[in-house]
Amino acid sequence: MTTLICDCNQTMPLDAKVLGQSRNEPLHLHSSLCRREAQRFLNALKAGDPVVVACTQEKRLFEDLAQQARDGDPGVPWVPLKFVNIRETAGWGREATQAMPKIAALLAQAQLPDAEPVPSVSYKSAGRLLIIGELARAETAADALGDTLEITLMAEGALNGVPAQERRYPVIAGELMALQGWLGAFDLKWQRYNPIDLDLCTRCNACLAACPEQAIGLDYQINLQACQSHRDCVKACGVAGAIDFQREPSIESATFDLVLDLRARAGFERHALPQGYFRQDDSATLMRLRDLVGEFEKPKFFTYKPSICAHSRNTQIGCQACVDVCSAQAITSEPARQQIKVNPHLCVGCGACATVCPTGALSHAYPDVSALGVTAKTLLTTYAQAGGRDAVLLLHSQGRGQSLVNQLGRDAQLKRAHGLPARVMALALWHTASVGADFWLSVLAFGAAQVVVLATEEEAPEYLRAVQDQMAQVQAVLHGLGFKGRHLAWMQATSASELDAQLKALPPAPANPVPVAKFSLTSDKRSSLALALDHWVSHAQSATELPQAIPLPADGAFWGGVKVDTQACTLCLSCVSACPAGALQDNSAQPELSIIEKNCVQCGLCVSTCPENAIQTMPRLLLTPQRHERQVLHRSQPYNCVRCNKPFGTLKAIESMLEKLSGHAMFQGAAAQRLKMCSDCRVIDIYSAGDEQRIV
Repeated sequence: MTTLICDCNQTMPLDAKVLGQSRNEPLHLHSSLCRREAQRFLNALKAGDPVVVACTQEKRLFEDLAQQARDGDPGVPWVPLKFVNIRETAGWGREATQAMPKIAALLAQAQLPDAEPVPSVSYKSAGRLLIIGELARAETAADALGDTLEITLMAEGALNGVPAQERRYPVIAGELMALQGWLGAFDLKWQRYNPIDLDLCTRCNACLAACPEQAIGLDYQINLQACQSHRDCVKACGVAGAIDFQREPSIESATFDLVLDLRARAGFERHALPQGYFRQDDSATLMRLRDLVGEFEKPKFFTYKPSICAHSRNTQIGCQACVDVCSAQAITSEPARQQIKVNPHLCVGCGACATVCPTGALSHAYPDVSALGVTAKTLLTTYAQAGGRDAVLLLHSQGRGQSLVNQLGRDAQLKRAHGLPARVMALALWHTASVGADFWLSVLAFGAAQVVVLATEEEAPEYLRAVQDQMAQVQAVLHGLGFKGRHLAWMQATSASELDAQLKALPPAPANPVPVAKFSLTSDKRSSLALALDHWVSHAQSATELPQAIPLPADGAFWGGVKVDTQACTLCLSCVSACPAGALQDNSAQPELSIIEKNCVQCGLCVSTCPENAIQTMPRLLLTPQRHERQVLHRSQPYNCVRCNKPFGTLKAIESMLEKLSGHAMFQGAAAQRLKMCSDCRVIDIYSAGDEQRIV
């Protein structure tokens, strides 16, 4: 692979020799690679190796040059092209001269292979657009789109402005009852109740002139509160017959591919709106609508393993963290099927569901956490090998977060800001909520001194709470292990100046590093958490005297045990059958309830299942060897059949049953005695008793 670096007209203090040594390849410094030195780029293409260009400013120009070279000379091979931004993220800033280790790390990251392809989700749009809003405004928007899209208007709200006299688009009116769906599959349901049928109305305006109360507007609907039932409008309508006060209200429905909703209140009360649904009639939105005709694809962002899902067992609800956090309302509960359902067409790929999932049943697939782990390890390892210290990983979104980072770099070049510190490496994610405790703990073990998550105005409130809850969990673990300082930081910024101020106020790196971990992140969340924990625990033992357990915040705890009220528990063991992680276990040899605490995911299914309300979750991280061992929570003597002496239940359960049924008329005398028998002896006793009445 060939790497081409450029100091962008000598605005970056790049040291090609130092960078070349850290990358173990000869590097030539350019100053005008996109202009006077473009032939160097073309020469690199002809060599036949993949090319990394350390410039994103002129990405399109380089791609065009490569295409022209291949078109003009069949001998120029096709080679992969990659681009990396070292200017705004490293070379432009007050600490640019100290940023060579970071630049070396960014170059190494660019040489990593692309993420593996994932299954896709398809959308198909024929261009059927519904515009909801005041008729005059809706018609104006429709006029800009009518040559491309098949438009239907839904008149709703007070009339502002004068709609066109000419009827150019179908108009429906009534009370909107439901709007749901996504690009290519929106379902609209509304109730028609107005006496004027807009399909029959010719807009002759005779009814407007005839109405003495002026209860009819240019939206051609009757204000029933103002109408005094003179019915002059019915006479004026004449042969058109569009007005009928005897018409019964009806429920109507229709399907559309796109929706432009111009009402003050959105039709979807959620942060992440569905694909194909728009709220503004500005020029940018109208241009996007014109392009949304045809077939489209997006990645299927998630994978789901129902077998390890902790959402439901036996119609009881346990964990519903993913349902609560999803800002697109793409996840719904299906307790009858003992699982959740994810609608891939509504999913926006934020990955928050995978972050809060305690078992790893939901995982983020684009890219998956194992690929992100390789990226983070490459960055941190290269940075350290190049002489960098106290690395900070700044996680930001590819959208607004990337824009803020770039703006900060430009402001730094203009001496308006400090810029990214030399030890801060920015890592773009599809969404900041797509990684959580397993990723953070691991990258801290890979050599990061701190992990910072940057949130902007594009993140939903649900995401902010989820990420902060998990940060509290991870920080509690590290502090409990004796590692001082602030390892995780949360930043929220809406401007480059805010980001600059918070980066300058970033606390110093914790002064208790551990050796770099050798393990790799996997797509199995619990395995990654276990590997990261083992690494931190093993290196904490020599640094401090460990407590037996670290208490954790209750919100979103990934680790813990349960507390059993032995006085209330009858050892019915319904909790064992409900446990999705195999943490709670029984004993075939005797009545006993035990737990393997490392398996517990704190889902709460045992709590909701227990008929005696005898179980409570205990969010904590147990540090003793018992965490991996079977611990007995409760045991009881077996209850033996009074007839054959065979054990058939627990002493506590039978005594509880006898107490509850002691006053019942059906369970007196011999019937009460049969409650103390096993199932076989109970049947024998019934059929051998001479005083029993039978129905033949």
